[in-house]
Amino acid sequence: MLSRSSSLLTVGLLSSAMFMSANAIAHNADDFFVRGGLAYVAPNESSDVVLGDSELEINNVLKIGATLTYMKSDNVGFEVLLGLPFTHEVSLKTSGHVANVSHLPLSVVAQYYFADSDSDIRPYVGGGFNYTTFLDEEGVGALASADVSVDNSFGYAIQAGIDIDLNDKWFANTSIWYLDIDTDVHVNNFPVNVPPIKTTINPLAFLVSVGYTF
Repeated sequence: MLSRSSSLLTVGLLSSAMFMSANAIAHNADDFFVRGGLAYVAPNESSDVVLGDSELEINNVLKIGATLTYMKSDNVGFEVLLGLPFTHEVSLKTSGHVANVSHLPLSVVAQYYFADSDSDIRPYVGGGFNYTTFLDEEGVGALASADVSVDNSFGYAIQAGIDIDLNDKWFANTSIWYLDIDTDVHVNNFPVNVPPIKTTINPLAFLVSVGYTF
């Protein structure tokens, strides 16, 4: 559903761009630019079965997201994914809501921008690495008495997006990220022994934003 909405948004931005005056996006060598907007994070989670109940289920969240980019050349850039911590509810099928966990993903990617630097529309792809820090872990419900912690994770990150010129400084953007996040969840100080829970999160992050070139 969201992926379809993201595609429709991209088509809408492309259509709107056809009616704009020809102002070049300043994605040239040595430029810096920022993008800021809404990020929708949808985990593709799987895990070990917990307490004979089910695998962990992690909800989707909507937050503010931002990126900072430096153009090494007219077509090659380096980007950092920024933002506020994303807080998710963690559930089990039978036990319901059992934990709250926040994570802060730091992703750095190298990008390739298609089309010339004076083009009004510039699609791009990128790839790099992601380091995710988990914080504010809290057991609730069936795990309210437990000490819940989550190991930090290091993995890869890939992205694709498109920038559409609004004027010589401002541009619209839509992009999608895939982050490789594998971790172990620990449940301590609980009446029943719970071994480390191997968990894969691997979220898709959809970002709709506005950018500004310095």
